[in-house]
Amino acid sequence: MTSLIRRGTGVAIAVAAIAIAAPSLAQDRAALLGKLPAELQSLYTDAIEVGPSAYDNFTPKAKPSVWCHSESYMGNPWRVTMNGELKRLADVAIAAGDLSEFVVSDSNGDVTQQISQIRSFIDRGCSIISTIAGSSTALNDAIDAAYAAGIPVVTTAGAVTTPNAVNIMHNQNLWGLQMGQGIAAALPDGGNVLQVEGISGHPLVIQENAGLDQALAEHPNLVNVRKVSGEWTASVTKSAVLQALATVPQQIDAVWTSGSETRVIAEAFEQAGRPVPLITGSISGDALGYWNEHKDTFRFSGGTVSPHVAAWNAFRVGMRMLAGQKPVIGTIIAPMPTIEQADLPNWYQSCMTPDSGSTFPIPPTDSFTDAVMDGYFTGGTGSPNFDYAAVPPTCP
Repeated sequence: MTSLIRRGTGVAIAVAAIAIAAPSLAQDRAALLGKLPAELQSLYTDAIEVGPSAYDNFTPKAKPSVWCHSESYMGNPWRVTMNGELKRLADVAIAAGDLSEFVVSDSNGDVTQQISQIRSFIDRGCSIISTIAGSSTALNDAIDAAYAAGIPVVTTAGAVTTPNAVNIMHNQNLWGLQMGQGIAAALPDGGNVLQVEGISGHPLVIQENAGLDQALAEHPNLVNVRKVSGEWTASVTKSAVLQALATVPQQIDAVWTSGSETRVIAEAFEQAGRPVPLITGSISGDALGYWNEHKDTFRFSGGTVSPHVAAWNAFRVGMRMLAGQKPVIGTIIAPMPTIEQADLPNWYQSCMTPDSGSTFPIPPTDSFTDAVMDGYFTGGTGSPNFDYAAVPPTCP
């Protein structure tokens, strides 16, 4: 009996401690987000962990700086485009005398190799390291070592969990919700939805799916008739959708997907002899080319996960830090442009066809302006060496 009483007392104490700690954590989060303008605070849903920046007292090395970029995989057009744009921006800074060198490593999907390459960057004395991380946790020790050596690490399109990095990302949870709400707005009387997720179990996919779940809970007249995994790959997506159409006899009124495979989804419906529904996702050159040839049937609602924007975000934040601007928060959420049917003519360019799978449209406007980005920094005074108007067009 004594043992049971002690256990019960211990549980009571633990529960009380949690009850005390939870409001404290919430207060800390609220206080940190309170340092941001209201328009930026709205980008942080509960799915996004928030912590202070480790670089509030960072002093950059003397210029010219050495920019080192650690790539985890260069094996698809999106990554090639992102790296090409980052190099273009670095060349601008080199010409201006702010950078002396731009160095790139590619681990080709090998996390152990990426860790080794980051440590080589530390030994080299890089001024800053940018990365698309191959793992959210495995790189932490190497990033902590860079921090100890006075080298900031900036991630884009793949966050890490160590507080010693500055993560720049979109809120995938909010995006999943917004696309679900877009479907609800287009189908006020309700309808059937086919869910095509990316890589099942991927952290970003989990966040996106949670956003859709919230939208469906808010709009019970929308029915999720099937969920399939497209693995963010065109061939896999098309096969998965065709299999679903063969086994789902109900009319499908919308397809919710977060990937850029909207064209092949539309083609799958055509191949199955089914009406093409409203499709969400990330707009791409091939989808815009398909829309141009099927304006009467292709309907879209979504946004864009742009490789150009990923490069811009990393470069602008990194150059600000090298100029002495100090981020006030460890995770910077970049606004994601929303794209509806009426916006497609503004994104389409003449070089885009249904075969333009490696063409990624340049956003017609900058959704993350310097005025907005300034809100993330103490002493924010713009992004050195970045001029949106000088970005090369999608179609030369």
